[in-house]
Amino acid sequence: MRPFLRIGALAASIVLAAAAGIAVAAHDPDVPNALDLAQAPGACGTPPSTIAAGPVTFQVTDDSRDFVNVYVIAAADDDVYAEIQELPPHATLPLSTDLGAGDYAVRCVFGDGKTGTSSTIRVSGTTDEAAPGYPAMPDLALQTPVSEYSTWVESRLPTLVADCRTLNADVAAGNVSAAKQAWLIAHLDYERLGAAYNAFGDFDDEIDGMANGLPNGVHDSGWTGFFAIEYALWQAEPTSKIRALTQGLVTTATGLQQDFPSEEVDPGDLPLRTHEILENALEFQLTGIADYGSGTTLATIYANTQGTEELLSILTPLIKHADPQLLTAAQQGIATLQHDLTAQHAAASISGTWTPVAQLSTTARDRLDADLGQLLETLSGVPALLYPRTDA
Repeated sequence: MRPFLRIGALAASIVLAAAAGIAVAAHDPDVPNALDLAQAPGACGTPPSTIAAGPVTFQVTDDSRDFVNVYVIAAADDDVYAEIQELPPHATLPLSTDLGAGDYAVRCVFGDGKTGTSSTIRVSGTTDEAAPGYPAMPDLALQTPVSEYSTWVESRLPTLVADCRTLNADVAAGNVSAAKQAWLIAHLDYERLGAAYNAFGDFDDEIDGMANGLPNGVHDSGWTGFFAIEYALWQAEPTSKIRALTQGLVTTATGLQQDFPSEEVDPGDLPLRTHEILENALEFQLTGIADYGSGTTLATIYANTQGTEELLSILTPLIKHADPQLLTAAQQGIATLQHDLTAQHAAASISGTWTPVAQLSTTARDRLDADLGQLLETLSGVPALLYPRTDA
């Protein structure tokens, strides 16, 4: 579900329609302080001309035959202060925010291309919780970052395939120690590519799927990829079984390399992944859920921070233009977390020994939790900042 900005208390009722003519909202006695709004061609309801600063909520009903995006915007620069994305016909949702003093309006963007803007809403007074405004950024603004990121991912896939081949060769030679180091190197290659997983399709589950949800768990015959190989290597399973898994990994990774140029990265994925890559790291890596024997989930988190860094670098022009302080805070947060992680790394080489999360001291665990949590809070602002809002 698409997110919408919220915080609210004061209620209003707005009925929207894309067809010509006027659809008048009926007063709803069950909505406190209900405000009756109407939709006319080129407009978006008739909100009150003045309201007090602070929390405000409009109960928005789409009375048209089309999906509609609804925004509270600043009258001066079209910055968005609240939004509902893709409200279905005849559905009702709250449009909530906290407005400081200034002039605002409600804007409707219908699925058939029609756009309307309400009359000005003048807000006076003060509030301690005024919501930040976000730029009305069109999809086209993300085309260059998407192209740059796709090119970067494509440039990394040959290294992934080569390192998977090295892993397979070490297993074929019976060199378990070398195979364990090669496994980690290849796995981290893949973990740096987190923002592209949606574009990988079925390849992602085959390459990096966990045993969770499989009928027979870690003993399921259909389990493949890095985690299956990790389990097999560290549980000293027969070489023939491990070799079958590493050969399959080489085939799948090669297939991904060949297929990726024909795939498309969703522009909306890039801002989302700046937060979600490390959100998954918090859920699966820092908890140890994704540890199948190697004790290297901290190394995976480090690779995830590198993937996030690359993504932030590509998105830097857009973030810096809209909120330079957010960019600085995110970069500092990544550096802090990386320092925490490298403190748990016993060697300079990426293939060195990492402290398993189960063996972390209480102090180290608390620091990682706190710094990763703070970084996620910072990064959570990026999707809202760069969410495509065409015609907002």
